[in-house]
Amino acid sequence: MSSNLRDGGWIDQLPTDRLIAEYSVWSADLVRLAEEMARIDPHADILHVDVADGHFAPALLFFPDLVAALRKVSQKPIHVHLMVADAVVLSQIEQFAEAGADLVSLHVENAAVADAALDRLEALGLAAGMVLRVETPVGDVARFLPRLRFLTLLGTAIGVKGQSLNEAAGERLRGAKALIDATNAPHRIVLAADGGIRENTVPLLREAGAETVVLGSLAFNAPDLTARTAWLHGL
Repeated sequence: MSSNLRDGGWIDQLPTDRLIAEYSVWSADLVRLAEEMARIDPHADILHVDVADGHFAPALLFFPDLVAALRKVSQKPIHVHLMVADAVVLSQIEQFAEAGADLVSLHVENAAVADAALDRLEALGLAAGMVLRVETPVGDVARFLPRLRFLTLLGTAIGVKGQSLNEAAGERLRGAKALIDATNAPHRIVLAADGGIRENTVPLLREAGAETVVLGSLAFNAPDLTARTAWLHGL
């Protein structure tokens, strides 16, 4: 994937007949970043980079230099998930665009700056996505959908690893899929699930309409990544 292909056309080329594999860099061995990217390269469709400012979400996560480093060692499209306060959304978009992101997702809870953020992404030629916290009504994203290429629903509390999937996750995905279908957008809008991704939950999320899941330890810690990939593609 060329870092110059930033108009979202690459999204239309993502698989439609199987789950898209989105790999969370948060679960990689960051000391061995280049080796980790080479290891997952045959299996990953997208690299997922979480960004958190310690305010919007309790974690403090990644920075533009990491994306720039990823861009040097991988040609996979990079999806940056911004979990940041309204005041820095626009500046973060600029910085991650310069670093080499191909898709930037902000939160629907950033509604006060969301229209300006989507305008900025369009001006920069980057694909736009949105993410919903687990407690946010799915309908809140409806007015933004025609401008989006990705819609991600969190299935756990924001910015915390190792939680169990919220019991409402499947119903929320089905509601989001219905909204996407009703939007009749001229472009593909990919529905993603993030959080609580386990061997027993991925089939449920897939059945509920997820086109991609954000893979952390389920992929990076798999004893046999080829077998794990085959399992994922078979769902």
